[in-house]
Amino acid sequence: MNKRIETIPADAMTALSSYAWPGNVRELENAVERAVILTTGLALRVPVSEFRDRALAPSAGAATLEATEREAILRALHESNWVLGGPQGAATRLGLKRTTLQSRIQKLGIDRPRA
Repeated sequence: MNKRIETIPADAMTALSSYAWPGNVRELENAVERAVILTTGLALRVPVSEFRDRALAPSAGAATLEATEREAILRALHESNWVLGGPQGAATRLGLKRTTLQSRIQKLGIDRPRA
């Protein structure tokens, strides 16, 4: 891309190295390419908050996929104040379509807590 990048800030390197990379090498390549595109100076500009938000904390025991999915959905719903769609909605935070999130909420039997 003909850009001169001389350094990677420590917080960016920490975020990149601590992220689980569920998409493996292809996801890492895409993330680095995107960071290079976003960079305007000599230091690589990495959207660190995106990797912190998406990183899953290691579990103490072997959690089931369903339990992990439920936890991620509940966290996103809480953070978005139970707004499903839109740029700040839970679906966007999870990288899902709103309709997909709705069906997963129904499948998992997640109900909005009453005030």
